[in-house]
Amino acid sequence: MLVPHIKTLFLIPFTLLPVINPLSTAPVFVATVGQNRSVARRLARQVALNSFYVMAVSMLVGTYVLEFFGISLPIVRIGGGLIVAATGWRMLNRTDADQAMTAVAEKASDLTDAEIVRRSFFPITFPLTTGPGTISAAIALGASIPRSPFLYMVEAGVLVAGAALTAGVLYIIFRNSARLLNRLGEVGMLVMARLMAFILLCIGIEIMWAGWSELNHIAR
Repeated sequence: MLVPHIKTLFLIPFTLLPVINPLSTAPVFVATVGQNRSVARRLARQVALNSFYVMAVSMLVGTYVLEFFGISLPIVRIGGGLIVAATGWRMLNRTDADQAMTAVAEKASDLTDAEIVRRSFFPITFPLTTGPGTISAAIALGASIPRSPFLYMVEAGVLVAGAALTAGVLYIIFRNSARLLNRLGEVGMLVMARLMAFILLCIGIEIMWAGWSELNHIAR
């Protein structure tokens, strides 16, 4: 009985982290906080908390919002998987730095501590950390949650725990982002980004296939 829940618990960060790709946001984070370790710790905590809320709400409520508009669960999986796979493909073929990240990094050096905290949601949390791809993947993960009250509570607890685990990893990475960037170097960052992009592409195809299989079963 516990094995499926444990599998789901660890599936969530393994699915969302390649989509989030925090290493690609790390340069912006470092440019924002500079060498101020206190601000880095505070900002990392706030970004992780904001990301947790976005992921948890998307998993628990996103499917119901889509159903309100008449969108079925298999379509949610196919659409979410398509966006995730497209994000991975785009990351695999990206040669230039993201313009949005560059713009943020250029403006970040003039921010005061209070402004940095206020900007923890936009743009660092959204769209750079938990953007449309992350929200789509989170909705797809929450699409299979049971509807009976008891099973819903159990599965919801697992999803929230998975979101918390993912947020915890984000906190650790962002808090130590300056050290990570120095260790990996430019080539290491490129290799890691391409590897995560390929994993992301595979995850997106897997999500789409699950939705297509369910849709095909319903059609029969």
